[in-house]
Amino acid sequence: MKLIIQIPCFNEQNTLITTLDDLPKELDGIDKIEYLIINDGSSDKTTQVARDWGVDYIVNFTQNKGLAKGFMTGLDVCLENGADIIVNTDADNQYCGDDIARLIEPILEGRADIVIGERPIEENENFSFLKKKLQRLGSWAVRQASKTTIPDAPSGFRAFSREAALKLNVVNDYTYTLETIVQAGREKIPIVSVPIRVNPTLRPSRLAHTMWGYVRTSMLTILRAYLIYKPLKFFQFLSLFPIIPGLIVWIRFIYLFIKYGGAGHVQSLILGCTLIIIGAMCQMIGILGDTITANRKILQDTQYHTRKMYYDGVKQADITEHEKCRIYYR
Repeated sequence: MKLIIQIPCFNEQNTLITTLDDLPKELDGIDKIEYLIINDGSSDKTTQVARDWGVDYIVNFTQNKGLAKGFMTGLDVCLENGADIIVNTDADNQYCGDDIARLIEPILEGRADIVIGERPIEENENFSFLKKKLQRLGSWAVRQASKTTIPDAPSGFRAFSREAALKLNVVNDYTYTLETIVQAGREKIPIVSVPIRVNPTLRPSRLAHTMWGYVRTSMLTILRAYLIYKPLKFFQFLSLFPIIPGLIVWIRFIYLFIKYGGAGHVQSLILGCTLIIIGAMCQMIGILGDTITANRKILQDTQYHTRKMYYDGVKQADITEHEKCRIYYR
């Protein structure tokens, strides 16, 4: 059983050593542990720090491509190098390395394919009152969109089985955290959470410049992910907003027509028709979206089997041991 721990990095030379030193070197149920750094276009000595420490793999982006792209590229490299379990953690040492044992336990026991670390948000002194409430609100929104019970959706401390990693796709450019939960819930990938600890903050978050910017982008990400998997349901709900007022206006016109002959109320008829046409267009968009979703599922299934054949073939091949860090350029 092989575990690869991947760490997305962007200018992390000051915190990376602390993070790497905190990671476990051996775990029960794991035969081999390897370490992967995704260098997302860093301009400092992040790569050199990683090589000097002795990581097994480094993915080098020539320019910053964002957290989501780095995460998915890391999964591909882990699969290519025979990982049975993949753990993703942050480079700022936010998460306790000792909790990786707790994180992979449900996968080793066969109870889940994705495990999310649940941070003690209410006890975290680094989070303001407003940030705590917004975190809870965001996680609630993800639970509604994904039909899961994950209490801490933005947590980046995660473990994935090989099977789950083969199925995952992230289409937004912002972050993988929210979209992967929605995908797991909608695609019936077994997903659970476990309580974890956090370390003292070494640096501010770089995912968003402002709290409200993060909230806005996160809500758009959740909405987009939901639209990908449930377009018909979304547009059927959206169509109610013009259709219901349109029907009310029509009923009003019919009542006035019967009672007074309808003179002077043609505007109500035109307005009612316009609103109902808008509602019907929303319904048609939902039907088209549902058709596209059906095609997406076929393409996703094809992609899964293609990736499985390729990466399982690589895993079964005789992978030679490398004496020094293996570097990938993307």
